[in-house]
Amino acid sequence: MIINHNRDKLLNLIVYFDKNTKRCGKTKLFKLLFFSDFQSFKETGKSITGLKYFTWPHGPAPVELASEFKKPSEDFQKSFSVTKSDNSDRLNIIPRKDIKFDDKHFTKKELAIISNIAYIYKEASGGDMEEVSHLKNSPWKKTLDSKGENKFIDYLLALDNDKSSLTIEQYREIKEANDAMDTILALCAEAK
Repeated sequence: MIINHNRDKLLNLIVYFDKNTKRCGKTKLFKLLFFSDFQSFKETGKSITGLKYFTWPHGPAPVELASEFKKPSEDFQKSFSVTKSDNSDRLNIIPRKDIKFDDKHFTKKELAIISNIAYIYKEASGGDMEEVSHLKNSPWKKTLDSKGENKFIDYLLALDNDKSSLTIEQYREIKEANDAMDTILALCAEAK
């Protein structure tokens, strides 16, 4: 069996953003995760969490995680409580007292990305972040304009002319190498 740490990363990122930003409700969390995943893809060819994001009216949303707010999985329930704010419909995700951020599942590059995202958006509200996600050339806006609402936002839209961005050719080389490694690992797992 191939071990996938995406779930551990996701749960730890929720803890990290709760501890390192202010007013981290559902909307802000979705944007923090989106910005982290797309920045990671832009620089490395791979997202941090493996989440898939869709064009919801208020910005990019990881539908799979959104559904957990309605029907939480066992590991999510053990790690967090979800409460509504008194004055609004804002959902707060609160890590249980014994849950701490564990960086062992992250590369140094991923830790640098999430630290930078948390620093940039520490004081931002969910509404502020929504505005940023709606900018003209953002992956959300490009997808919304070309495909409409509730459509998958392709990670390739993260690649651009920025000096930190991979080129499409570099991404294809990385993907080919990763796919080959996945095939080898799967064959090794089957042989056992």
